[in-house]
Amino acid sequence: MKSIRRTHRWKGVSAVALLAGGLGVLFSRPLVLLSGVVGVAFAAYARTAGAPDVDLDVTRTVSDDEPLPGDEVQVRVVVENVGDAMLADVRLVDGVPDALPVTDGAARLGTALRPGKTASFAYTVEAERGEHEFGPATAVVRDFSGAVEVETEVECETTLRCVPKLGTTVDVPLRAQTTRYTGRVTTDTGGSGVEFHATREYRPGDPLSRVDWNRLARTGELTTIEFREERAASVVVVVDTREQAYLARGEGERNAVQFGVDAAGKIVTKLLDAGDRVGLASFGPADCWLAPGAGTDHQARARDLLATHPAFAPTPSDDMFYPVTRLKQLRKRLPPASQVVFVTPLCDEFGPEVARRLDAQDHLVTVVSPDPTATATAGQRFARTRRSHRVSELREAGVRVVDWDTDETLGVALARVARIAGGGA
Repeated sequence: MKSIRRTHRWKGVSAVALLAGGLGVLFSRPLVLLSGVVGVAFAAYARTAGAPDVDLDVTRTVSDDEPLPGDEVQVRVVVENVGDAMLADVRLVDGVPDALPVTDGAARLGTALRPGKTASFAYTVEAERGEHEFGPATAVVRDFSGAVEVETEVECETTLRCVPKLGTTVDVPLRAQTTRYTGRVTTDTGGSGVEFHATREYRPGDPLSRVDWNRLARTGELTTIEFREERAASVVVVVDTREQAYLARGEGERNAVQFGVDAAGKIVTKLLDAGDRVGLASFGPADCWLAPGAGTDHQARARDLLATHPAFAPTPSDDMFYPVTRLKQLRKRLPPASQVVFVTPLCDEFGPEVARRLDAQDHLVTVVSPDPTATATAGQRFARTRRSHRVSELREAGVRVVDWDTDETLGVALARVARIAGGGA
């Protein structure tokens, strides 16, 4: 679609030109009279100028269409005048996705193009997790006088898909809510395991490896040793993707949702590698749900969802969102006896409320909270204090909170909480 408008660039020139012409006649100044005549001619041309005939073709290429997060990708754009008219003033702005910051060069060009000629420009963007579609290039073309301009969009489909590797060495301190499957979470139930739990009277069929031979030799009593059982956990990792969660410490810095999605990827991978059953969900305008499961195919699906699903976009959604309704929907989806790892910056009152409500519904909750607050201004310091207060209130309510300063690695924050909790329930 093309839009044509007048720029009013020569507005007022006619009056000035007539004034100059009158003064030239009055004072017999040929040069002043000539300038008035030229001005009138320019004004007349501008008033009668027609819109330029614009016919452009844009080609966009990227150096890597499947980069990893943080990689620099060079984008080259070539524009060609495929029409028959000379275009004296062409200004082109490329449709860079909002989530991809331009780190080098400029995504724009100003030039003149004769028929059949091309011009090009290049710039560099930093890859961010997700599937990013470039928008059409916007061209503004003016005629020779600059009095009339035509604005048009030139389609050029380009997609950049950024799917990170989710390998990680973090250790997630889960709580003692498990399934009947064997896993890594130590329980208070006796059975087979590695940590001593109790002894009981021998029963026919007990494994000989669990007979307390030392006690038999000492007292003659035949007893069986029981160990603390280790079972698998069923965990759903929920990422807070509400607009209130898209907070960053400064202009151009990564926001809490971006840190949260990174954390979710590491947590999901670690739990699946440890034998737990893991699901994935978003808590925001765009709905994403992956029921708990296990295996390499399940891990690949979770990885793709975190990388490409619109719910985990680096920028907030404009869709309508009813948090109470979405929370009810999430509670219905959660399997019985499943834990929840809730990834949220805790920068408003509803984030802690979600954690408390889920925990009250017998879903033991661990909150992983990337801290997006700063201390440069009084307002920022107040926001940090309020967030710290929310963290304390959750801990007092029995909810485990991993307060993650994003200047350090997630593994350091998780290890600190694991030490405090004794690595258990």
